[in-house]
Amino acid sequence: MSYHVDRFYAAVSALASHGHIKQRLIKAYEENLVEINDDELPIALKQSFSDLKRQMHRVTPSNGEGAICASVRKMSIDEASECAKSVVALFREISRLGDSDQSILPFEGKEERIVPPFLVKTN
Repeated sequence: MSYHVDRFYAAVSALASHGHIKQRLIKAYEENLVEINDDELPIALKQSFSDLKRQMHRVTPSNGEGAICASVRKMSIDEASECAKSVVALFREISRLGDSDQSILPFEGKEERIVPPFLVKTN
């Protein structure tokens, strides 16, 4: 989980830097979040991250431009700002989950199970 917290922290740092919101969003996503797979995230974050990823890849690229650049270029300033807020919200949630003493693991059903820390395998 620490890897993902670090990736989201770096993305939020890129969003907080100077430049146009669209440039900062592209940098934050391409350099820090693009390689994260939804299945690697806690259940509580999967849908939000999937929605963000869909937004960042919604436009088919042309003329050698990547999907992320093309998608962000087509966004309004408000849409880009909403994506940036999603990254911040995801960072807040993954940080909160990383700081908790319990892990939320998927369960073969529609519910989540809280597992005590001593039962969670660590790397």
